[in-house]
This record gives sequence, C-alpha cells and structure tokens, in this order.
Amino acid sequence: MNWEQLEATQPTVVRMLTNSLKKDRLAHAYLFEGGRGTGKLQMAMQLARAFFCIHAEAGEPCGECRDCRRVDSGNHPDVHLIRAEGQTIKVDQIRHLKKEFSFRGMESKKKVYLVAEAEKMTPSAANSILKFLEEPEGEALAVLMTTQYHRILKTIVSRSQVLSFAPLSPDRLIKQMVNEEIPEVQAAVASRLTSDIEEAKSLCSDNWIAQARTKVIQLTDEVYKRPKYAFLMLQDGWLDFFKEKNEMQTGLDLLMIWYRDVIRIQLEQQDELVFFDQEERLRDEALKTSQTRLGNSLTAILDAKKRLEANTSPQLVMEQLLLRLQEG
Repeated sequence: MNWEQLEATQPTVVRMLTNSLKKDRLAHAYLFEGGRGTGKLQMAMQLARAFFCIHAEAGEPCGECRDCRRVDSGNHPDVHLIRAEGQTIKVDQIRHLKKEFSFRGMESKKKVYLVAEAEKMTPSAANSILKFLEEPEGEALAVLMTTQYHRILKTIVSRSQVLSFAPLSPDRLIKQMVNEEIPEVQAAVASRLTSDIEEAKSLCSDNWIAQARTKVIQLTDEVYKRPKYAFLMLQDGWLDFFKEKNEMQTGLDLLMIWYRDVIRIQLEQQDELVFFDQEERLRDEALKTSQTRLGNSLTAILDAKKRLEANTSPQLVMEQLLLRLQEG
C-alpha cells in the first residue's frame, strides 16, 4: 500500500499527511476518526513506514528497506500497536507502553505507538495516555484510531491533530462485490450496513444477507397488509433468524433502510433505492403512508436499537416496536 493507493479513498487525509512529511512538520499525536473499513489502520501503518524509512522521497517510503519490511510484518521493535483486551483497553496496557517509551528506541531515537479502537480505553487508561500526549518524550509519534469520536476525552482531542476519514462510497463497494460474483441485490444492502469490504463480503456469505432481506420484506408486508399476523411472523420468522444481539441490530438497520426507501419513492428518488428489486411493493406502501407516519416508524426503530443496546429483552423490544409500527 502506498500514498497513491490510499489517496483513492481518502484524498484529504493523504494530502495533509504527505504535506506534513514533505515539510518535516508531523504532529506528535494524531486522532484518526471515521467508520469501520475506511482505512485508518492502513493509513497509520503507512505513516509509520514513512516515519522510519531512511530512503523515503517526498514522504513516500521505499517499501523495501529493513524498516519498511519490519513495519509491514508487525515486527518493528519501535512500533507498538495496542488493541482492546476483551471489551476495553486497560491502564496496565498504557503503563506498559509508557515503560517501553521510557527506553531509547532499540534501533533509532524514534518510537511510534498506534492505539486501535481508542474509544475502548478505560478512564484510567485515557488519563494515563493523556499525560504522555501532554509531555511527549523524544522523537515519538502517536496515532489513536476510533469509530466513536464522541467517546474520546476532549482533553485528548485538544492535544491531537484530528483527521476525519470519509465513508467509502457504497457504489465502490457494490462494484467490487459484484466483480467477485456477489449478487447486486445483496451487495446493495451490505454496502449500506458497512463500508468495510471484508465485512460486507462476510455478510453476503452463506446467503445470510439474502435471508435477512427476505425476513425484513416479510415483516413489513405483515405490518402493512396483515397486521393481525405480524406477531406470528415475529415469533416464527424474525426471532428465530436474528438470534444474536448483533444480528438483531442488523435486522433493525435493514428495517430502517426499507422505510427510507419508501420515503425515497415519495421524493421520486428511485435511482437511490437499496431494495431496488422491491420497487412495486415500496411504491404501494408509499402511496398509502404519510411522511409523518414514516418518520414515526424510523424513530421507533432507532428507539428499539437503543433499548436493545441497553440489554432489554430482544423479544420485548421487537413486540413493542411492532405495536409502534402498526400505530404509526
């Protein structure tokens, strides 16, 4: 991976980093924020290569020297990557990192540390790393990465240069998946659930996303046309299929996409439909449903997602959601 390849998806971030490299004005700490699959870790590794490479030209690492190869392999002694252990990044991990940084670099005076999922730092870990950001030691470079910018301490944000990663274009993901022989109807939905190509392909494996689409279409059909039978479909079809919490969240995301498609029909934005093969159904629902009711339905789904995240019983969440969808 080089800067030109990274620029294809994140031109603004690449331009800022390469300009800083060319002028030898890198910040001592960066906060990369953006959705999953937007290339934050790839960008951080490229920055580490450029930081260490003795043959770099205009900020572009050679990719062949000892430093570049060791960064690529994950074996560079002066590059440290921290990830969550379980659900959190613990203060002991940061203390160990700070101990590493108290020593001189093994092969140079330079040190790099990368913190993935920085939002998972415990309060103690966040405060511990803050001290390092306030008083960096030697020639050190820190890159924190997060998908949840709002959960990062404001004091950490203020001491870092924040670079925002744009979500990848759904059209780009769809094209790539279709080229790998994934049906377009599945690729279209997966591209709205994630901007990570590997995660999107995983959703499409074993026809999972195809079955999930079918469950959503069936449930909305029952709510709209046969409300008396909606609870039967919930019990016999929905809850049996979306068994895990993350699967249930994905099901709710798909429901939101469906109702947004109904609104797109009302706004004559047919070219932007995700469930594009269901245009006739969507059009029928759009003709007979007010925008107020559709807005209420979207709000109800968002509330259901929050309650599910708060560990409310999935069955109770869905039963109450059905009632709200039927009431409008």
